Amino acid sequence: MENVNVHPNAKIGKNVVISPFVTIAEHVEIGDNCWIGPCAAINDYVKIGNNCKIFNGAVIGGLPQDLKFKGEESWVEIGNNVMIREYCTISRGTAASGKNKTVIGDDTFLMAYVHVAHDCRIGNHCILVSYVGLAGETDVDDWAIIGGSSAVHQFTHIGTHAMISGGSFLSKDVPPFSIVGDRPVTFSGINVVGLRRRGFTMEQIDRMRDVYRIIYMNGLNVSDACRAAEAELPESPEKRIILDFIENSKRGIVRYNPLQSTTEQ
Repeated sequence: MENVNVHPNAKIGKNVVISPFVTIAEHVEIGDNCWIGPCAAINDYVKIGNNCKIFNGAVIGGLPQDLKFKGEESWVEIGNNVMIREYCTISRGTAASGKNKTVIGDDTFLMAYVHVAHDCRIGNHCILVSYVGLAGETDVDDWAIIGGSSAVHQFTHIGTHAMISGGSFLSKDVPPFSIVGDRPVTFSGINVVGLRRRGFTMEQIDRMRDVYRIIYMNGLNVSDACRAAEAELPESPEKRIILDFIENSKRGIVRYNPLQSTTEQ
């Protein structure tokens, strides 16, 4: 391998292609069948799974942009079949968070110029479109899609199968299965097309609608609406996922504005 800087102690799997001008630090583990594009930098304390592609100029394992970071050992952990496009930056975790690692799940796609800050957790099958910025300790559950140029406040939680429109500024949690957008960001309905593509039935989608109708459209505050949904609706996996998410929300969920149209996709 010419024109590359790979530390001899780095653990490199089988059939890994390392392009010119790549830097790989000492405390790095890379799984089998990965491709590392030109000028990428994989810094210390990074673990990468199998079948990943990291494109030109990406920086994986950069030091946290957090004044609480004191130089401690912390990690970035990336799953299998992850695609990280040009000039993405993924920061290591911090001890102050209690997590000490930033995690990217399997089959996730980060498009160009995405920034994932310290201690974020991104689940499986997620898509972050170009120029998305996640502040520290953001949680993104499986199958979520975040539209391009969106900015996400620290500690925000984005629920499973949620879809966020491009250019959004999120400071509240996004509940599961929903579409959110507009300015300020509001609940816009159920992610119907995405859910049907992933095998959800209309009966399941209708159960989600029933929960959100009570949460957002009965004129109740969120706590009372959750109690009403618990009492009035039969138990189902969809109801449980939504209510558990809302009840565990630390930042509160995005609101619904009846003056803005509901546009389910």
